[in-house]
Amino acid sequence: ISNGLYKRPFNEAFEETPMLVAVLTYVGYGVLTLFGYLRDFMRQWKIEKCQNATEREEQKDFVPLYQDFENFYNRNLYMRIRDSWNRPICSVPGAKVDMMERVSHDYNWTFTYTGRVIKDIINMGSYNYLGFAQKAGTCQQAAAKVLSQYGAGVCSTRQEMGNLDKHEELEKLVARFLGVESAMAYGMGFATNSMNIPALVGKGCLILSDELNHASLVLGARLSGATIRIFKHNNMQSLEKLLKDAIVHGQPRTRRPWKKILILVEGIYSMEGSIVRLPEVIALKKKYKSYLYLDEAHSIGALGPSGRGVVEYFGLSPEDVDVMMGTFTKSFGAAGGYIGGKKELIDYLRTYSHSAVYATSLSPPVVEQIITSMKCIMGEDGTNVGKARVQQLAENTRYFRRRLKEMGFIIYGNEDSPVVPLMLYMPAKIGAFGREMLKRNIGVVVVGFPATPIIESRARFCLSAAHTKEMLDTALKEINEVGDLLQLKYSRHRLVPLLDRPFDETTYEETED
Repeated sequence: ISNGLYKRPFNEAFEETPMLVAVLTYVGYGVLTLFGYLRDFMRQWKIEKCQNATEREEQKDFVPLYQDFENFYNRNLYMRIRDSWNRPICSVPGAKVDMMERVSHDYNWTFTYTGRVIKDIINMGSYNYLGFAQKAGTCQQAAAKVLSQYGAGVCSTRQEMGNLDKHEELEKLVARFLGVESAMAYGMGFATNSMNIPALVGKGCLILSDELNHASLVLGARLSGATIRIFKHNNMQSLEKLLKDAIVHGQPRTRRPWKKILILVEGIYSMEGSIVRLPEVIALKKKYKSYLYLDEAHSIGALGPSGRGVVEYFGLSPEDVDVMMGTFTKSFGAAGGYIGGKKELIDYLRTYSHSAVYATSLSPPVVEQIITSMKCIMGEDGTNVGKARVQQLAENTRYFRRRLKEMGFIIYGNEDSPVVPLMLYMPAKIGAFGREMLKRNIGVVVVGFPATPIIESRARFCLSAAHTKEMLDTALKEINEVGDLLQLKYSRHRLVPLLDRPFDETTYEETED
């Protein structure tokens, strides 16, 4: 049935972790944990200096302020590779960045700056999909002009004195860009999810959430007080089973029908690099008469022939998505988020959304940055720069993914997704990969537990329209070298379609009455 729903090939494969690698990864964590306990023992007997936060002697009888065991991972595993994160950047996060050099003399407990700046690092880590994070150009001139006219802050909420003509202009533009009746903008992308889901659903409602949804969606769902059930990532059999169960059994104990059923999905999953199976989700939503909330943080601007996100990518109608949410923090190089949909929905949110009532509205220069970059994407600035950027991103994405696969790395996700996870697996390789790439003047993001499952550590590349082919070739050459050096080429080229990932019948219950 699914193939009839797709107007274009949907290639999303997943390669299983080779057995040996999985075993060695677990052994690695085991050894680390053993040494962690040994170090903790030595710290307790004052053989080794204790660097982490602990209570003073006179506080020992109180309820502990620091959970000793929860900190175990931070002390003994994260601390060893801590230099791979929070690296201070001192330039625009464009295709190349400048980074402040820092060293540690006490095994990463503290860092000191050498005063040297490492110039022109190729930036493979920022979500700058369309390259709008730049310090020159039309967007920047327009934003500077608005800054001098309106100032930097609004100092009030939308409902009080913080509603500018610029905000109204932005919302009309966003609605037109998305092809929806109405839209509302918020000052923070994360809060757009966590503050609006509680306004839309509550007790007696059911949320069906993808297991890999972003923390903001999870928080919003939990704050809403609705019952949450989790379906396997991008797995339509799992979602359909939950929908059937929800309709057949109704609410627990009382067996009353659910007030609303809301499906929460993302356009592109930022850790997996996979694209939502939207045509199938919409078909299920219509069949079981539920609602759909689509988070397009990483897909708006980055997918579709004219950058209108995953709905356009699949050639679907925006009317089929009840709540279209996205952020301005990625493709538009600004800050904030939006929700688009029917006029009734947006009017309701203007009154009931916590963000609208309590949070300060968007800063005017930021609004102007969004307006000019969005008009550029839409081609309303009289040039075809925007369209060229969208195409450039798609070309960069396909090229980069193809080359990494040929080299023998295990790469996750969809061939059209600009987020490219490269699997590292072993704990020691997380730090090693980040450091080796930095030595070669390339900035990458490495991700480990708790942001990924414990044995699925990965490096994550984010492609940008600002990357030239030379930059990508340089990056690929270095990745190839480091891959050989650290033995990261795990792939045996046995691809499994994502749907054949092991699927069991269990569902996770989060909040039961």
